[in-house]
Amino acid sequence: MKKLFIFALMLMLSMSDLALGKVNPDQAPDEEEIGNFDFIYGTQDDLNEAFEKTEMIMSEAFSHMGARYRSGAKGPSAFDCSGFTSYVYKQQTDLFIGASSRDQYARNIPITRDELQSGDLVFFTSPRSGRGVGHVGIVVDVDPINNTFTFIHASTNNGITINSSTDSGYARRYIGARRVQQ
Repeated sequence: MKKLFIFALMLMLSMSDLALGKVNPDQAPDEEEIGNFDFIYGTQDDLNEAFEKTEMIMSEAFSHMGARYRSGAKGPSAFDCSGFTSYVYKQQTDLFIGASSRDQYARNIPITRDELQSGDLVFFTSPRSGRGVGHVGIVVDVDPINNTFTFIHASTNNGITINSSTDSGYARRYIGARRVQQ
């Protein structure tokens, strides 16, 4: 589990501008350019705070890898899908994001698939929910080129695990995504 977390962290870091050589840490930023984008991205402090919160959420989620699935369980030794997502967010942000997957879908901010970021909630149908919301997970990583993502969730068969949006059991069942308002 530790290796998986380290791998995910290394993957995120390797894609940073600094790792790609696009940023010279000794060079002063171009204030005019930064000023043009502040209205979109916020201040550097806002970005750092958001990054730290996402890191804490992902760290909490990964710390439960392999925990078993149990219907209605809210953690920390066993979880159902919404119990897992609500537990992770409550532990790291002290926010109540909703008790059930349907409640989490209704309560949080709708976003499109191309807006997905690490830490967002993704929703799927389940065999018992028909076309409605029946399952939820937390986005781990996004591939904007292929419009795919990986997510961590409480699987009935495997407990807390990671899957891809391209996995046959999830690709056709995707409903939408939500961002937790912090």
